[in-house]
Amino acid sequence: MQLTFSHTEQLPQVAKSLIETFPDERFFAFFGKMGVGKTTLIKELCAFLGVEDNVCSPTFAIINEYSSGDGEPVYHFDFYRLKSLDEAYDLGYEEYFFSGSYCFSEWTEKIEPILPEHYLRIDITETDGIRTLVATPVDE
Repeated sequence: MQLTFSHTEQLPQVAKSLIETFPDERFFAFFGKMGVGKTTLIKELCAFLGVEDNVCSPTFAIINEYSSGDGEPVYHFDFYRLKSLDEAYDLGYEEYFFSGSYCFSEWTEKIEPILPEHYLRIDITETDGIRTLVATPVDE
C-alpha cells in the first residue's frame, strides 16, 4: 500500500486506511527520518482506535500505554534513546510485542533483530512537503 499526503488534515483518513486495509496487523513498525511525522500519524491511529489519552512520543519513557475505545491496551514505543538491545530486553519487550494488542514502534531500526516474525513495516519519506507512506506486511 502506498499513500501520499501533504497536510495533517489528511492524517485521519491515512490512519483509517491503514487500520482498515490491514485489520489483522497489530505490530506497526515505523521507519523514517526525524520530523517526518511518525508520532503525528501514531496519534491519528490511536484516535481512530478510540484512545482518549494524550498521545505523545515516549522519547524518555520509551513506552507509553494507552487505552483504546474498547478498553484494550495500545502500546507506543520510541526506541530513539536506546543504546543497546539489552535495554529492550530489560523493558520486557516480549510482553508487549506478543500481547496481541496494537503496538506502534518508532525508531524501529534500533530493535530490528528482535522484531516479531510478522509485522507491518511503515516507511515514511518527505520530499518538498509531500509525504509518501509505504506499508508492507513483513513475514520473516
